[in-house]
Amino acid sequence: MTERTPGFATLAVHAGSQPDPTTGARATPIYQTTSFVFEDVDHAAALFGLQTFGNIYTRIGNPTNAVLEERVAALEGGTAGLAVASGHAAQVLVMHVLMTPGDELVASKKLYGGSINQFNHAFRNFGWNVVWADPDDLDSFERAISPKTKSIFVESIANPGGIITDMKRSAKLRAAPACRSSSTTRWRRLICAARSSTAPISWCIRSPNFSRSWQFDRRTDR
Repeated sequence: MTERTPGFATLAVHAGSQPDPTTGARATPIYQTTSFVFEDVDHAAALFGLQTFGNIYTRIGNPTNAVLEERVAALEGGTAGLAVASGHAAQVLVMHVLMTPGDELVASKKLYGGSINQFNHAFRNFGWNVVWADPDDLDSFERAISPKTKSIFVESIANPGGIITDMKRSAKLRAAPACRSSSTTRWRRLICAARSSTAPISWCIRSPNFSRSWQFDRRTDR
């Protein structure tokens, strides 16, 4: 029999999950446990040393969340995913990977109000500075880019207002020549987008060629 590549609809139902090996149950259960059994001391050491995949403690990762993470990563064409409890948590985590004190992100003015407050206040406590741009004028993003810019953040569909940002064009934004020449490494940035109007999901788009990757794909760090 010829092996077929699952389509989007099939991935949406089955990606990341396997039938329960004990009962044969098809649906993913909610694993109500805080801890997991290790095979032996060496297995535990390998897990804590991040040398092998597996479950350590449920707040770090668990089989129920893993199915969601793998399924969304499969749907988005990513390598791996990380599920968190809120969009604000996702934004903190992804920026923590990208930003250091003194770095900047260029953000759309048309965002969920909580994100605006987070960027203006909470992020400043980390020394992360936000520069605002107009999603109706994508050239304003290019003008806002500086040698300190590490990320561009947009929301589509924006809440409120229903603003739809041109994601493909956003991913092709270029830094000004002065920004490129002043950097010791080639110009790299990440387009971070939040789909808050449709689902509490965020993802990152690697530019310049608009290849999609899931939120915490380590290949997207600076």
